[in-house]
Amino acid sequence: MVSPASVSRYTPTAVVLHWVLAAMILSSLAFGLYMTSLPFSPARLKYYNWHKWAGVVILSLSALRLLWRLTHRPPTDTPMPAWQRRAAHAVHAALYALFFAVPLAGWAYSSAAGFPIVLFGVLPLPDFVPVDRELAEALKPWHGWLAYSLAALVALHVAGALKHQFIDGDRLLERMGFGRA
Repeated sequence: MVSPASVSRYTPTAVVLHWVLAAMILSSLAFGLYMTSLPFSPARLKYYNWHKWAGVVILSLSALRLLWRLTHRPPTDTPMPAWQRRAAHAVHAALYALFFAVPLAGWAYSSAAGFPIVLFGVLPLPDFVPVDRELAEALKPWHGWLAYSLAALVALHVAGALKHQFIDGDRLLERMGFGRA
């Protein structure tokens, strides 16, 4: 077991960014599954716009989170075998890559399909790629595959954190929690 004094924590900004992005990403994944199952309707079109807006916010917060992470050292590592440390670093790197790849693939698909993103209905964003129906058809499955990959990595990340907290008893979750350790 790790003593209370030895639990080092992420900064409050890192904690807030982590949990806000976690909530937004999980919500967007679930909402994306829901909206694609709906028949064509004005509601479905509205939901697609909401999903795009969430993607742009996720992309922006991911950039902020990456900038924060690059300029602020994380807490000292929890003692664990080298293979677990390498696996954790690989999962984190893949998560960060997908934080960008999923919304960028969605933006590229939307642009190629000729459906521009107008953030919150007021701020038109530039097309990420030119309108091209063939490109849109090629990009559409990529957005889904990347999103499913992100969901799988999120599940792996959560499973690893829970394993450390409840099986190893090393209080890893307290590093990213609110309040005091």
